[in-house]
Amino acid sequence: MAKKVKPSVVDGGEKDKKKKKKRGGKGGFLRGLKQLAVMLLVLFTFRSAIADWHDVPTGSMNPTIMEGDRIVVNKVAYDLKVPFTQVRLLSWGGPDRGDIVTFWGPRDEKRYVKRVVAVPGDMVEFRDGKLIVNGVRAKYSVEGSDMLGPRRVMEMLGDEERRVVQYHLGRGDKRDYVMETKRVPEGKYLVFGDNRDNSFDSRYFGFVDRSQIIGKAFAVGISVEQGKGFKPRWGRWGKGLD
Repeated sequence: MAKKVKPSVVDGGEKDKKKKKKRGGKGGFLRGLKQLAVMLLVLFTFRSAIADWHDVPTGSMNPTIMEGDRIVVNKVAYDLKVPFTQVRLLSWGGPDRGDIVTFWGPRDEKRYVKRVVAVPGDMVEFRDGKLIVNGVRAKYSVEGSDMLGPRRVMEMLGDEERRVVQYHLGRGDKRDYVMETKRVPEGKYLVFGDNRDNSFDSRYFGFVDRSQIIGKAFAVGISVEQGKGFKPRWGRWGKGLD
C-alpha cells in the first residue's frame, strides 16, 4: 500500500512570511509617518497656545535682551487662546508695568518685544528722555558706560519698579520726543524699548491693544554672538528677564 505524502507547507509558509514582511514594512512606514504627524501637531499646538521661543534680531531691548538671544515666551501668562488663532478662551488679567511682552505691531504684521511702561488708566508723560507715571517722575542713576559706547542707567519708578535702560552719548533725537500728559485708554498699553535711543516703539506707533499682545517674555533660552561665528554666550543661557 502506497504511503500518503503530506503536502509540504514550507514553501507556502515562506511565501506568507514574505507577504507579512512586505505588509509590515509598509505598515511600519505609515505608522512612523502618523507618529511624526502627531508629534509635530502637538509641538506646533504647544508653541501656538502655551509657550514659544523667538529670535531677537535687533538691539532695541539692549542691555536686557541682546541681538542673538532666543527668548522664551509664556503665552498663557495673561490668557488662553484657541491654538493657531487670536481667539481668547479665558483671561486672567493683563500685563503689569515692567513686564516684557511680545506683540503684533499696530501698523504692520511684525512681531515685537518691548517693555510695558504704562497700563490702562495710568497718567503718563515723557519729557527730556524721562518717564513720569501717575505724577511720579522716574529717577535715573548711571550703572556703567563705555567711553564711546552706550550708557547703562538704572531707571527707578517708585520703590518697586527698577530696570536697567540704555542711552547713547550724542544720540538724543528720541530724547527730544515729548509726550504730553495723557491717560492710557482702557485695553491699551504703552511700550518702550530698554534701548531708549534706538527703539521703534509707542513713541512712533502709539498704544498697543490688549488683543495684539502674544505673551510675556520671561527668560533667554540660548544666546549666540551674531557676526562672530555664532559663538555661544554661555552666561546668558537660561538667564531670567526682569
